[in-house]
Amino acid sequence: MDLGLGGRGYLLTGASRGLGFATARALVDDGARVLISSRSAGSLDAAVSSLGTAASGVPADLADPEAAERLVAEARERLGQVDGALVSVGGPAPGTVLETVEDDWRAGVENVLLGPLRLVRALVPHLSDGAVIAFVLSTSVRQPIGHLAISNGLRPGLAMTAKALADELGPKGIRVLGLLPGTIATDRIAEIEAASGDAGAMRARTEAGIPLRRVGRPEEFGRVAAFALSPAASYLTGTMIAVDGGVTRAL
Repeated sequence: MDLGLGGRGYLLTGASRGLGFATARALVDDGARVLISSRSAGSLDAAVSSLGTAASGVPADLADPEAAERLVAEARERLGQVDGALVSVGGPAPGTVLETVEDDWRAGVENVLLGPLRLVRALVPHLSDGAVIAFVLSTSVRQPIGHLAISNGLRPGLAMTAKALADELGPKGIRVLGLLPGTIATDRIAEIEAASGDAGAMRARTEAGIPLRRVGRPEEFGRVAAFALSPAASYLTGTMIAVDGGVTRAL
């Protein structure tokens, strides 16, 4: 299938590694141009080098109130027309509902909710018919994940905000959707497994609860995201797409 990505330009946040990078890889491989951002300048440089001449990078942290306007200005300058965005931010601090301190909740609101919303507000005036905004969320949108109280509380709110945006922007021909990754073999997952004290045992427990009996590969997520961002998915909006090996039990 020709996704129609040739020559199109995309802004991707949190994309120096993991799911964002896998999506950038899929987009570039199909002919798109990308501007990626990350909090780490070092990992950003390595990612841009790996992606090749169709990619450029800008260090940015969406929790910084000034980052959104700067990112959009850079995207317009480097890409010309911005045809879409993948909005991804780092996961909030782990913990249970009762043990998580208020400062971590406030930081989560700034990072998970307000940062993405500032970027959308800055970007929308420059989008035209056929553009798309995709939020990288989590299966916590549909069912809680143990020891991730902040994510369980905030990701569903951003998912509902995405659905409301789909209503608001649909008349302009702009699509909005969410992607719900399950356990994907990224560096972050490896770090969580290592912190458990027995990475192999934790991986085995995780895989036992997944119908496909394995964790996902980043490129599997990236291909789904690239399709959702492409003109081939032109009638897809206001929906949440689970990329989770079947682990989500809700419809």
